[in-house]
Amino acid sequence: MTWPFKPFDEMTAEDYADIGLMCGLEVHQQLLTERKLFCRCPAGCYSSEYEAEVLRHMRPTLSELGEYDGTALMEKKTRKNIYYRIHPDTVCTYEIDDTPPFFPDPKAIDIALEISLLCNLNTVGEMHIARKQYLDGSIPTGFQRTAILGVGGSIPYGDREIGIRQLSLEEDSCREVSDIGHDRICLTDRLGMPLIEVVTEPDMRTPQETAEVCQVVRLLCRGTGKVRTGYGATREDVNVSVRGGTRIEIKGVPQITRIPLLVYNEAMRQCGLLRIRDELKRRGVTPDTFVASSFDVTRTVAKTHYQPIRLGLDEGHRVRCVVLSGFAGLLNWTTQEHTTFAKEFSDRVRVIACLTTTPNIVHSDTASEMLIVRDWKELRRRTKAGEQDALILVWGDEEDARTACEEITIRAKEATEGIPSDTRQALKDGTNGFERVLPGAERMYPDTDLPPMAITEDRLDRIEAQLPPRVWDRIARYRALGIPADTIELLCVSPHAGLFERLVDGLGINPTFAAVVLVQRFKALRREGLGVDALLDADIYDVFRVYGEGRLGREAVVVLLARACLNRADPDFEGSPVAGELSAMACDPVSDGEVQAMVADELAALDDSLFATDGKKYRYVTGKLMARAFGRIDGRRLADAVALALGVKCDERRRQEVRV
Repeated sequence: MTWPFKPFDEMTAEDYADIGLMCGLEVHQQLLTERKLFCRCPAGCYSSEYEAEVLRHMRPTLSELGEYDGTALMEKKTRKNIYYRIHPDTVCTYEIDDTPPFFPDPKAIDIALEISLLCNLNTVGEMHIARKQYLDGSIPTGFQRTAILGVGGSIPYGDREIGIRQLSLEEDSCREVSDIGHDRICLTDRLGMPLIEVVTEPDMRTPQETAEVCQVVRLLCRGTGKVRTGYGATREDVNVSVRGGTRIEIKGVPQITRIPLLVYNEAMRQCGLLRIRDELKRRGVTPDTFVASSFDVTRTVAKTHYQPIRLGLDEGHRVRCVVLSGFAGLLNWTTQEHTTFAKEFSDRVRVIACLTTTPNIVHSDTASEMLIVRDWKELRRRTKAGEQDALILVWGDEEDARTACEEITIRAKEATEGIPSDTRQALKDGTNGFERVLPGAERMYPDTDLPPMAITEDRLDRIEAQLPPRVWDRIARYRALGIPADTIELLCVSPHAGLFERLVDGLGINPTFAAVVLVQRFKALRREGLGVDALLDADIYDVFRVYGEGRLGREAVVVLLARACLNRADPDFEGSPVAGELSAMACDPVSDGEVQAMVADELAALDDSLFATDGKKYRYVTGKLMARAFGRIDGRRLADAVALALGVKCDERRRQEVRV
């Protein structure tokens, strides 16, 4: 096949259509509850401190149909020692499977049902808990409890609908601290927290569409005000395939902004692997004719000066060589940006053979950079390899080295078939690496500890009656109101979105002013360390009410709210945090005649010889009047009155100059 890829910034929708790109999402969102999903431990208590460690070794179990999951069998090969760091304040015996589960947290179920309804899903009549095997150590029990709550929904995107396949409620996993060799260390503080998974259909056709749809789902969840925020509270799995390929899952993407480059590189990887498959077929290497062999070559390379192998030999490691017949030259073919086919083998060795110190392989396609030519000639003689064969060296203890050779052979044979079904790890540079074999249906089986739970019509009716506006409706309304583009999405997810509607519809406050105060100005106050989030909607409403009555200047609104924050933070302060400030600052509405008189007085006392232009005079007089009447008269009103008295044009730019 011809190489269809341009640099990332030059790719178009037509380019992605040519390769048949399809993308789907699995959006995981933590829910804002007081307790964990299946026990009474508190949720959201993060800490790196721990008082004990539990060591576990995972083993696969049969599904209800008597089959083993391929991922579980792969994890068994790793022979991992998994250490769980636990603290009694955040973990109980349920998390280590020594106590049966409690019934699921009712609040978590309600939140999940609310988001299901917002996604236009068909909710289930009964909630059935299932177990999903995870032998990577992310859950001490070796399985995750999960339940489907809604199926067959959709959300709007542009001029079309994006299908939502299902929404599940499940428990969160551990946080991985380190993974070196055969030892993996996990923190258990977030373990068991309620989490939803929103799964879309593969309806996105470009990397940018995928990120934009993910943002819609994120805003929809956050708009409820009932989900957790912050780094790691939302994580995305991105499913990618191209024409002739297969579904590949990029796991645990923590930021939406990273999605486009990850999708681009995965699409490139799949096209690269298909090109390698076609080249192997041209060379006569197919699944039926594939040949590979491995040899112990420790003595052959005993005198090498290549430092990684030299260090391994000094530690008593064995060096083995895998010969891949007909693969010569292919290990340097591009798969992702700055990445070659050889990394596919290195990743398998790192993950499954646990040879985590890199480089962990050396191959003959980079002979001049690694071992000297004489060494490679001797290796070819020792292994009876031809010039059309590729050699891969790997080193480690006896068992790990043999496991590595087996995985290299498996991965090479997969190359003759095309693209193996993997779960991939998202890397910071926008590329991805092998994480595990893609799980199948065999890892799911019913949970026998919890009975089915009815989802009643009364419960759904109660939740539906209190649904917030859907995020796309809010965005359309805010755009129609002329709210600044950089404020719209922030207002959608603000806890004050409902208050905004009351200010605009009930008090007639200018929508842009209300939005900028509630989003941008509050953001600035948070940066200054003021406890804006402690203010009640009633406090904020009172300030805007007085402003709407014309008894408070626009510039005084944020100042007064800042003072209210200080009052809320004072443990000795009693009463309303805004009442006293309002009585001290607010006054009766000032008439136009009074404003004009103030301007006339200020101009009469002015020495005209000090000002070269009317513009400078305008700014000086307006500034003095704003200081004199701060909190009583709106700055725009004063600016217009001064401009009228001086006979100058007062445009928005001049008003901005005065305010600055």
